[in-house]
Amino acid sequence: MPPLRTYLLRLCASALLLLPLLAACNAAELTPTNTPPPEPTPANTPLPESPVDREALIALYYSANGEEWNNPWQSGAPMDEWHGVTVDSQGRVVELNLYDNNLIGYLPPELGNLANLKRLGLGGNRLSGWIPRELGNLANLKRLGLGGNRLSGRIPRELGNLANLESLYLGDSQLSGEIPGELGNLANLETLWLDGNRLSGEIPGELGNLANLETLILRDNRLSGEIPAELGNLANLESLDLRDNRLSGEIPGALGNLANLESLAILRNQLIGEIPAELGNLANLEYLDIYGNQLIGEIPAELGNLANLRTLNLTSNRLFGEIPAELGNLANLEGLWLGDNRLSGEIPAELGNLANLTSLSIIGNQLSGCIPRSLENQLGIYSNLDGLLYCLD
Repeated sequence: MPPLRTYLLRLCASALLLLPLLAACNAAELTPTNTPPPEPTPANTPLPESPVDREALIALYYSANGEEWNNPWQSGAPMDEWHGVTVDSQGRVVELNLYDNNLIGYLPPELGNLANLKRLGLGGNRLSGWIPRELGNLANLKRLGLGGNRLSGRIPRELGNLANLESLYLGDSQLSGEIPGELGNLANLETLWLDGNRLSGEIPGELGNLANLETLILRDNRLSGEIPAELGNLANLESLDLRDNRLSGEIPGALGNLANLESLAILRNQLIGEIPAELGNLANLEYLDIYGNQLIGEIPAELGNLANLRTLNLTSNRLFGEIPAELGNLANLEGLWLGDNRLSGEIPAELGNLANLTSLSIIGNQLSGCIPRSLENQLGIYSNLDGLLYCLD
């Protein structure tokens, strides 16, 4: 028979093993069989708010003369009731759209604290000063629109940190300096508008890394240097507009790789050399305008392969030779402008096949012969034929 002390220890151990079971039994007896559902949240319960986000918006309100806005904010109201502000279920600001709202002043750096922001649209106002580099902290940003203001200074290279950005619009302002090569890091970018500024320097070749880019608009700046051949890597590009700059050098044949390109505008620059025959590979091209450069050589016959082309403007260059008969294959062509060059020879009769042609300009060349009678019915809207007469039947 075990000693009394050993017996008591075993009895205590058995009791400890039974305690969880007894507790479970007691809980089962005390728990009601039908648990009532939780009380519904009242519909007018305000969303939670982020103090950091509210502070950032207040900073914008004071820096941009909020009292004079077309739709001013009420200080006592929750953020989700403020004009142009959208918040998520956690009370974080995900969209700030104050387009054309009479913002006057500058952009505060506190906007870089809106960590959940996906869309920032402040275009069409009268904001001035520099773009804060702190906007490069907005890791979730997909759309950034600051165009149509009076912003000045350089484009911050920190914007190249916006890995999720899909659209960047900084047009129609007073931005200066070079386009930062860091913008080539924006792997998800689809639209880039930098037009109507005072940007200078060369177009960075790094923009050729933007594999998802569909629209590249750099017109009406002071850009110089050559068109980088790397732009030929933009396989998804649909629109390329480089007009009204100071670009020089030759048109790179690599642009003929842009299989999805629909519009190519490089008019009013200082481009030299010949029109590359590779442009005839742009099967989806509808608009080609190279007006007002210093191009030489003959018009490549390969342009006759552009089956979807509607507008072809080669006016005011130094092109010579004959008009290629292959242009008569452009069944969708509506406007053909070849004036103010040094073209010679006769107008090819094949142009009479252009059933959709409504505008033809050949003035200022050295053409001879007569205009094919087949063109007469196509030119009801506008024709500039430099005094040439229709051929007799």
